[in-house]
Amino acid sequence: MMFRLTEQPSVGRVLMRTLIALAYLIIFAPVVMIVVTSFFAQELISFPPPALSLAWYANAWAKPEFLRGLLTSFQVALLAAAIGVPIGTAAALAIVRGEFPGRQALSSFLLAPLAVPGVVAGSGLYMLYVLAEDFFDRDIKATTEGLVAAHTLLAIPWTVRLVVASLQGLDRRAEEAAANLGANPFTVFRRITLPMMRPGVVAAAMFSFIQSFENLDLSMLLVGPGRITLPVAMLNYLEFRIDPTLAAVATVQITLVGLLMVVTDRFVKLSRVV
Repeated sequence: MMFRLTEQPSVGRVLMRTLIALAYLIIFAPVVMIVVTSFFAQELISFPPPALSLAWYANAWAKPEFLRGLLTSFQVALLAAAIGVPIGTAAALAIVRGEFPGRQALSSFLLAPLAVPGVVAGSGLYMLYVLAEDFFDRDIKATTEGLVAAHTLLAIPWTVRLVVASLQGLDRRAEEAAANLGANPFTVFRRITLPMMRPGVVAAAMFSFIQSFENLDLSMLLVGPGRITLPVAMLNYLEFRIDPTLAAVATVQITLVGLLMVVTDRFVKLSRVV
């Protein structure tokens, strides 16, 4: 008679799995609570809810400021990503492949906005826009262009960070082989380098879009009448009403961002870059 000996999990492994599960619970519990609260029928939140309803989604749809904010957020996020990702990608190429003094200083300078609190950055940009308006004699603050320029500063550091990480893991032998076979530098970049660094560029575009789409602390200091973003519209609504309408709007926002990440991961494995 034969007995199969199974390896018993060690105490350390069980403890590690428990800590990981606890970390996931802490991370996702607020998100789950927001989604669940959006279906409560009553205005004042209480547990357990007496009934479930979709009325708060209908209420959010009936508020024109939320739709305008959503469209503005999409517009600003797309433009910021479209401008910031090429600039950040070029800077990342210069940092990784270039041979010039000051590369580390350039890298630190481009990544510095990630360490600056959003409120501080927004206040600084607001004062800069005021001075620029006096100098150029044209409106800059409270305009879509000024907001896009500010959000581009969010896209560039994320792009540099992710594309640099992607480039540092590439094998350069294919590029060297193409160059030895007579391909010019532009052809090598277009046919070899760019496809190999595509995961980093796509991930940078996604994170740049999400950072701009969900940004509040930078946007609330730079928006103007009729040009508010969705997070600012949610904050303005919170000043006058407290009900699950905001939970419904936040659920839609979470769903859109989640779908974007799933679709992106379908074509580019984010785990290879992030």
